[in-house]
Amino acid sequence: MSMEDQLIADFYDYEALLPDEERKLLLKARDFMRTEVKPLVNENWAKGEFPHELVGKFRELGLAGLPYEGYGEHLPATSHLLNGMMAMEMTRTDPSVATFFGVHNGLAMYSIYSGGDQEQRDRWLPSMAAMDKIGAFAMTEPLGGSDVAGGMRTTARREGDTWILNGAKKWIGNATFADLVVVWARDEEDDNVKGFVVEKGSPGFVPVKIENKFAFRIVENAEITLTDVRVPEANRLHGIDSFRDVAEILRATRGGVAWQALGVMIGAYELALDYAKERKQFGRPIARFQLVQDLLVKSLGNITASWGMLVQLARLQDAGIFKDEHSSLAKAFVTSRMREVVAWGREIFGGNGIVLDNDIMRFFTDAEAIYSFEGTREMNTLIVGKAITGQSAFV
Repeated sequence: MSMEDQLIADFYDYEALLPDEERKLLLKARDFMRTEVKPLVNENWAKGEFPHELVGKFRELGLAGLPYEGYGEHLPATSHLLNGMMAMEMTRTDPSVATFFGVHNGLAMYSIYSGGDQEQRDRWLPSMAAMDKIGAFAMTEPLGGSDVAGGMRTTARREGDTWILNGAKKWIGNATFADLVVVWARDEEDDNVKGFVVEKGSPGFVPVKIENKFAFRIVENAEITLTDVRVPEANRLHGIDSFRDVAEILRATRGGVAWQALGVMIGAYELALDYAKERKQFGRPIARFQLVQDLLVKSLGNITASWGMLVQLARLQDAGIFKDEHSSLAKAFVTSRMREVVAWGREIFGGNGIVLDNDIMRFFTDAEAIYSFEGTREMNTLIVGKAITGQSAFV
């Protein structure tokens, strides 16, 4: 393995846990992010625009669909450990671009893979795995985030073999250009949440890009209005009958967000370590200062502890025995440690840390989005609290 391929943040050599074939795929992603993505990141982050030329390059990379047996190009199905490390690897370079891929390959594709029937999987997943069609996932609403399970306002009304959707969604990544958007709505008849695949250009489906964000600026988040959007019964995900089924999807993807948080920590730590070695004050590199070393070591400790937790989470997933509280603890813990690491990294940069050219501020602000989405720390804390005490503290 070349020096470029080695992660200085992998202090306990967690990557050695991957089989050789899976590690080759991880290194393929690492090289892609370094050569194709990193040169585009800061310019597009500053403009708040997604570099659409990357879609074709991701298509050539051929890593979409790997988690789904029968739909990825390279292996029949990959481990949760590789899938997590892949999310970490992409986020280590840029959280926004990693989120574009994660929304498509995770939330959207997994919704169809786990919630669709065989005909629906065969209809959509091959083109999504090839990235000929890009997916999005529309759950959060303008007035519903943490309480969307019980307070979803988007409705679905059946008329024969057609469903009529009305409502609004917010913060939906990829939605401004996605070909397929998985929209969640409450059935007016039985009051249960159901999933619908809305195709690009459907009348009444209007996504508008959210402007003036200071995190995930490259991600094209949209606010969507749905006005009498007609969706055929064939586009309803037939394996989804209630929010309990939706929770199965969120349980899996929440763990992926924790891996993203690890990637942010690693990206920030690497930047801070390199800077500390190069930056001189009082005639010597600041890496020789005790207080700087303290910040670096605490950062590495957070990374190493979080990585260990996520390795075991992946093992529980592969064994099919992981629960809501497992992914919730990981999301709450790792994102909290992430906040510490990006703050320490920016501290090491001093005033130079606020300049985009030095990258660290991009990680600092993007971390705030990861800290909040896929369940806030408070909501995930209550999920774990209920599991360990047997008492629900939800209002």
